[in-house]
Amino acid sequence: QVQLVESGGGLVQPGGSLKLSCTVSENIFNFNAVAWHRQAPGRERDFVASINVGGKITYADSVRGRFTISRDGARNTVYLQMNSLKAEDTAVYYCKANILSRHWWGQGTQVTVAS
Repeated sequence: QVQLVESGGGLVQPGGSLKLSCTVSENIFNFNAVAWHRQAPGRERDFVASINVGGKITYADSVRGRFTISRDGARNTVYLQMNSLKAEDTAVYYCKANILSRHWWGQGTQVTVAS
């Protein structure tokens, strides 16, 4: 069973930074892509960023230029560096890995941006 564990969430002031980690129980290059999604209270889960097996990176318009996704294959870990955080970035952040139509989610990590 594939397991994904997110970490790095917390409380940060507007304009601050956080770096999230998603550690996968298998070689991340076994998957088509690993992505970050987020879900704010009362809202649907939204796409944030992804990196595919070939290294192609995609960002949501709302985070482009502020967030950076990266990976460390030796650690089976995908990161999300979040800079210039805004109150509207407050959400539970989830990591997802997929192979074609099959996908696996982590348990999520809370990010709260507030002064």
